[in-house]
Amino acid sequence: MSEITLTGWDVLDEARAGLRATVAGVPADGWRRTTPCTEWNALQVLQHAALDQGVWAAVIAGTQPSGENPFAPSGQLDGEPLAYAEAALEASAPAWAAVSADGGPIPTPLPQGPMPPADAAAAAALDAAIHAWDIAAATGQASPLTAALARALTPVARGIVEPLRQYGVYAAALDAEAGAGDAATLLCYLGRSPAWTA
Repeated sequence: MSEITLTGWDVLDEARAGLRATVAGVPADGWRRTTPCTEWNALQVLQHAALDQGVWAAVIAGTQPSGENPFAPSGQLDGEPLAYAEAALEASAPAWAAVSADGGPIPTPLPQGPMPPADAAAAAALDAAIHAWDIAAATGQASPLTAALARALTPVARGIVEPLRQYGVYAAALDAEAGAGDAATLLCYLGRSPAWTA
């Protein structure tokens, strides 16, 4: 594997590393498996996650997205899933590297519009992390959503998710069990059961 291009945003780099590792861990027969995103299989979730990272990068850089709709993943790839993921993450990293942490709000593809750079990076990280979890859950892998990452993502999740539920991006929140950890609590807030299995 070639050297990984970092975004310069720790939370985003961690989430994207989790997505890479999860994609690499999917068995050859795992890509058609059902996921917590009930309308999509694991390959479609990967396509959605990869395209989302491209849309984020295009919006913050002021360029045109690829034209593929992240919300209509085809479930078909010309090449290997890992190579597809790597290409999308590599292509989208430079846009983030050009964003100054000290700058003003930057454009986002979210209904909320421009956000402070750190919040925008966390929002993009939330997208990568939760879809990495979806793929991991679908393919019997350990969760890439660590307690520390969940704690870092929870504030931005609580700031952006509610308006997105009406578009079906996130399901209704679930009640977390008493004493649930940070990752389980975040998953429940995002409408996912931490105990979900394929």
